[in-house]
Amino acid sequence: MRTKLFRSLPFFALLTVTTGCSYYYESKADDMVQRQMDAMVFVKGAGFMMGNPGGWDGSKDSWPPHKVKLDDFDIQKYEVTQGDFELFQAVTGYEHSDKYYGDERDEKPERYEPELPAVASWQDASAFCRWLGEQSGKPVQLPTEAQWEFAARARGQMLRYATENGNAEPDVTMAAGPDRNARDMREYHNKLPLAPGSFPPNPLGLYDMSGNVTEWVRDKYKEDYYDHSPVDNPQGPDEGKKDTYRGENYRVLRGGSYLSFLGNTTVTRRKGGEPLSSEIRGFRCAY
Repeated sequence: MRTKLFRSLPFFALLTVTTGCSYYYESKADDMVQRQMDAMVFVKGAGFMMGNPGGWDGSKDSWPPHKVKLDDFDIQKYEVTQGDFELFQAVTGYEHSDKYYGDERDEKPERYEPELPAVASWQDASAFCRWLGEQSGKPVQLPTEAQWEFAARARGQMLRYATENGNAEPDVTMAAGPDRNARDMREYHNKLPLAPGSFPPNPLGLYDMSGNVTEWVRDKYKEDYYDHSPVDNPQGPDEGKKDTYRGENYRVLRGGSYLSFLGNTTVTRRKGGEPLSSEIRGFRCAY
């Protein structure tokens, strides 16, 4: 029973509850905020062709290519880790939005090691980034979809993958995915992402924008949004597609996960429900 309790509570929250050392963890949070902000990379804005100009992704919602102009912004080098997300939870009392989070954590605790990318819903990721902004005095949020792609492609270069050379090389530029010929689904179930920064960064110095976890961005999801996207600093549609059963907004996920090696392109576009997390989803912040 003690083991189940330990796994169902965030690590830092459990320590805070059992030791009462809230001041210590607030101090650790201050250090974490500084580290998160020190990891921001300045990106000089410019115009670029967004939306699959190289024909790298076959899904229809990554078309058509369209011109976008962005102002300057900053974005984090690394995906936020599970340990940092749990420290945020401990000092703020934030509760994960996905009601199945505890069950999933119990089922696969190795995915929730502190050095791995945080398992977070869009709501969780957005809350973390806003809190980081409150602590730092900067307007930190999730990046927009346009900012994410512009950064992944190193200021809009024709890079199919967000790696040091634009190529997908297994275990060289990013982690190899599961063996697609494997007959046993354990090959997929047992796979894990790696600690952020395990492979060389893209030319802007940004890590893991291809091949670790898919990343939440700020925009609501609409399949044909690229047909109507404004040129200057697009923020996504005012009204996006909603989950048919729950009525909740879908939000955009960009990049690709450790379970899909060749699907990790810089233009790959997916959707997910706002309160739902998954072991293949994570995030980074921007402002």
